[in-house]
Amino acid sequence: MLLFLAQSGLPPVPIPAALRDSSGELLDVVVFLGVTLAVYLLARATVFPLAVRAVRARNRNNPTVQSATETYLAVALAGVALVAGVIAAGYGAVFADSALLIAALTFAVGTAGRDVLGSLVSGLFLVADPDFNVGDWIRWPGGEGTVEAVDFRVTRIRTVDYETVTVPNTELTSNAITRPFGRDRFRVTETVRLAYDDDVDRARELLVEAAEAEPRTLADPAPVARVADLAEGTVALRAEFLVNDPAGGDLVGVRSRFRDRVMDAFADAGITLGPPSGRELTGDVGVTVEGSPREAAERPE
Repeated sequence: MLLFLAQSGLPPVPIPAALRDSSGELLDVVVFLGVTLAVYLLARATVFPLAVRAVRARNRNNPTVQSATETYLAVALAGVALVAGVIAAGYGAVFADSALLIAALTFAVGTAGRDVLGSLVSGLFLVADPDFNVGDWIRWPGGEGTVEAVDFRVTRIRTVDYETVTVPNTELTSNAITRPFGRDRFRVTETVRLAYDDDVDRARELLVEAAEAEPRTLADPAPVARVADLAEGTVALRAEFLVNDPAGGDLVGVRSRFRDRVMDAFADAGITLGPPSGRELTGDVGVTVEGSPREAAERPE
């Protein structure tokens, strides 16, 4: 068609400037989207699996690093794909203009990205912390549970009721975190109260025997039972014993079995658990009769 118009000698049809501009912008958008998508898919198919496989091979016992690598690498590849799309569309000069780039980054961080950037940095610190890993049971001022994943902004934690709680990373890095089951042993502490006239020495022996009867109790150090408190009406005894594998074992079951043994042993020995407090009163007791003097006089003595 163009060859026929050129040979016919007809003047070319003028194309409006607005149409030329709009078609150029449309072409730029198509190039940007096409290059961005192509680079991202290519990186996901080649770079991503190789990097993830290498990290897993070097950190087989650290699921925290594995999960964080997948999350952060995916975002990094998306950023690279966006930059490639911008350059391919002919807008690479934006990155050369440092003043414009710095102003844009400053505006983004100052308005909406401050909290996000803080959570991102906090997440990196949590991932790098060797004492904070996926699968750990942690306790912080807002609750406790098992760490499931560390993301950019939040950490997902599963509670004892199997609820998933999303905690901001900044909250975990700015507060003290306790790992009660962070080692291979855990101290179980139970307190019972007796009356003063009960046999305290015998009660302490029964507490130690109940602790030693638990299969998971460690022999070194041996279980102990101490007098913890002398209250107004009772004596408090505290039993302490160590158990193994606190993270994988059922500590609730350990406590329950220990309490069952203590109740049975104390019942056989005639020791009362948690006796009611009593008070001894001395002195005179007076009685005041309400009513008129005549009614009081007519009452029989």
